[in-house]
This record gives sequence, structure tokens and C-alpha cells, in this order.
Amino acid sequence: MPARFEGRTAIVTGGVSGIGAGVARRLAAEGAKLSLWDMDAAKLAAADAAHTVALDIADPDAVQKAAAEAARALGKIDILIASAGITGPNHPTWDYPVAAWDRVIDVNLKGVFYSNRAVVPFMQANGYGRIVNIASIAGKEGNPMASAYSASKGGVIALTKSLGKELAATEIRVNCVTPAAVRTPIFEQMTQQQIDWMLSKIPIARFGEIDEIASLILWLASEEASFSTGAVFDISGGRATY
Repeated sequence: MPARFEGRTAIVTGGVSGIGAGVARRLAAEGAKLSLWDMDAAKLAAADAAHTVALDIADPDAVQKAAAEAARALGKIDILIASAGITGPNHPTWDYPVAAWDRVIDVNLKGVFYSNRAVVPFMQANGYGRIVNIASIAGKEGNPMASAYSASKGGVIALTKSLGKELAATEIRVNCVTPAAVRTPIFEQMTQQQIDWMLSKIPIARFGEIDEIASLILWLASEEASFSTGAVFDISGGRATY
């Protein structure tokens, strides 16, 4: 039986850490040729990938250049997994530092927009594409003390819905996933109080595992996900209420 992604190419942003790294590993194991984008140049240098780019996903010119380079290196762009993100600090909204708010929006929302925008023309030229944006349950429910993160992920959900509708008449599918908390290096950016609060909201009473999230993402990135676009898939241990 052929590998599910044999002959397919994929860009994974945030591809050497957390969910992005888990997805990249699974894609490669199933035959995909990878372009990994991340800020961590050292980890990228050690990565087993056909193409890597060290960049700030919040830089639109760098993202546009990276997409063109990936298309040349891989021969085409079939899949984008937009996983790069940060949490930002934990503050009540009225005390949230403006510079920190801007940085979270720049990375988590604008970065997803820039990467989606950059790859669509290549997918249109191929007549095929799968885009999976990584949002968060916080984007649906709003986490206290994390208004910037919640707002940015809510924006990713809306962006996914808009782009999915715009491309619905093509063979390009655009979906997003909204995980509850998964223990990744991003936890290092949070207070223990915030981590404990997130765990208390998950009825299954544990954090998600990277491979559990990756399994859903890989289905959405596959040819099998042909009748879903502009959709939001919860994987939240029972936390989601709508």
C-alpha cells in the first residue's frame, strides 16, 4: 500500500518544535517531501528535510520569498501546515503591554495570513492543495489573562472560514484545528497559574499529546479530506462547548 503522502510536498511553519515538529515527522514518515520554516536556525540545520528556511513568520517579505524558494526546491507546494505561534505574556486585558499584544497578533494571526496568502497561487497553479491552520480552543472560548492569544486564534478561525469559502470551487481545501492545551515548549512562555487553569477546564483531565493532534492534522492534509473546507475541528479533551 503506498504511503499516504508519497509524491506530495508540504511546508510546515514552526516545523522544528511542538506540534509542528510532530506533524513534520509524521508527514515525512508517510512519504512527504518537506520544507520546514522556523526561527530556530540551529534546529533547522539539524533537521532531516529537503528544504529549510530560518525566518520570522511575521515578516511578509520573508514569507513570500520562502514560499517561492520552497516551490523551487520541492517542485510544487501541495500542503501548508501553519503551526508557528507564540503565547505572549499573561496579563489582564487592561494591563496588557501594547508591544506584547502587537507581537502576538503579528506572529499568530498575520503570520498565518502571510503564509496562506503566499502558498495559494502555487496551489492554484497545481490544481490541488491542503491548508491546515493551527488555531486554539482559546480562539473560540477566550482564555482569561490571555486576550492577545485568544484574539489572535479567533482571527485564525475567521481567516480559515473566509479562505475556505473563496477556494471552495477549486481542489484546494482550507481547514483549522482548535486544540486544547498540549504540553509543548510553548508552555515555557506561560505562568504555572495559567497552565493549571487550562488543565482544570479539560474534562478528560489531562493535556493533549502531540501525536493525537498530528493525527487529525494529517487527515485534513490528505486527499481523504475532500469534502471539508472552511471548517473548525475541535480536539480539546471535551473542553469545547460549541
